[in-house]
Amino acid sequence: SSYKGCYQPRNPKKYKGDSNTCFYRSLRERKFMVFCDENSSVLEWSSEEVVVPYVSPIDGRVHRYFVDFWVKVESKDGSKRIYLIEVKPKSQTRKPNPPKTKRVSKSKLTEMRNWMSNSAKWEAAREMCSDKGWEFKILTEDNLFSKNGANDE
Repeated sequence: SSYKGCYQPRNPKKYKGDSNTCFYRSLRERKFMVFCDENSSVLEWSSEEVVVPYVSPIDGRVHRYFVDFWVKVESKDGSKRIYLIEVKPKSQTRKPNPPKTKRVSKSKLTEMRNWMSNSAKWEAAREMCSDKGWEFKILTEDNLFSKNGANDE
């Protein structure tokens, strides 16, 4: 989307990284930033500060995946957990249907390439999280805009 900007945290002490480079690329990402900034259970957070190396299935080379968010949360029982969070439109979190004809449109090809690339990124992020005792989550409009989602007060 064309909804982009620089988010200025109201609680800069919670932000780990350079808060002058806290950019959002969608309304979903901005909404999650506000949640992290204002929710008392979020102890620390950052945006695009964690880099996960992954092998692209497109070219077979190692690339760098900048995960949307790193979030440290305190649970109700006092335990602390760390999450890597990717914010994506729901449509991009499902494997695309195979093309119906031999002639594949450019948009279908792009959709398929994005899916292959994202799948490789997410698998690498899951592995990194598993190694570190973190959790990887993909949030969509269902999580961010629902009545019981991350944006509830």
